[in-house]
Amino acid sequence: MTTATPDDSRLTWEDFSVGSVREFGAMPVTRKAVLAFATEFDPQPFHLDDAAAEASLFGKLSASGWHTCAMTMRMTCDAVLLRSTSLGSPGLENIRWHEPVYPGDVLSVRLSTIDARPMASRATVGLVLSKWETLNQHGKVVLSMQGWGMFGRRAQATDA
Repeated sequence: MTTATPDDSRLTWEDFSVGSVREFGAMPVTRKAVLAFATEFDPQPFHLDDAAAEASLFGKLSASGWHTCAMTMRMTCDAVLLRSTSLGSPGLENIRWHEPVYPGDVLSVRLSTIDARPMASRATVGLVLSKWETLNQHGKVVLSMQGWGMFGRRAQATDA
């Protein structure tokens, strides 16, 4: 038995095979965006003030790690989630900020599928464990995290 989706061109659980890797994004990090995000959500001095940033471990104004997560989510939505049968996520694990992100950097994402399985309690839903790596223009990983996503399936399991 198959379940039709409103748009058969949308990515479904079946499109996330273990070992697959998607690379996308080219998001420029602007000073204006760094200051705006920090002002509203993470007002630590090294995200807001050049002098404080120079005196910090970062050496210059840097984006909040949470801003880096938000930019990663935006790129993931644009490239994958908004053209898929995404049903949300129960959460993320192992969030790591490996390198500072500075105004002038350009970020991209490498999304790797680590595991995929049908949801035991809902035949129309599949689970995908993904590893996100956000890279700067030099290819350095600045952020990594992993977590499960829930996606609608094209086919329902008939043998539970």
